[in-house]
Amino acid sequence: MSDESRILAGILLLSLVTVETGGLYLLKVVRGKAEVTPFQEKFARAGHAHAAVLLLLALICQVYADATSQTGVLDWLSRSGVAVAALLMPGGFFFSSMGAGRTQPNKLIWMVFAGAVLLAVGLTSLGIGLLVA
Repeated sequence: MSDESRILAGILLLSLVTVETGGLYLLKVVRGKAEVTPFQEKFARAGHAHAAVLLLLALICQVYADATSQTGVLDWLSRSGVAVAALLMPGGFFFSSMGAGRTQPNKLIWMVFAGAVLLAVGLTSLGIGLLVA
């Protein structure tokens, strides 16, 4: 495993602990111990799920990124694109639903869409990198 993959994998594993603690908040929500609107509950669930799945996918990408011969921007996209999307997309769900009584996302919803684009670009870069390696 390359140093880049090893270091990023360590960071990603530690980041999963934050998803675990976020699960405690989600438990408060579903048990009725946090006052949220149905919209906010849905976005909390979506943010939590996206964070966990994308962090795990980013871990897997590290092994595959080492199997490519990519350098520069393509290597960064293949190695880090999913990891950054794992910050943007859940962050968009959480931040766009913050505020008492909110029933619609605020302008920070752009983070979800930016994360989705970065996810697609990162996975495309990695897939092509593996096919041509």
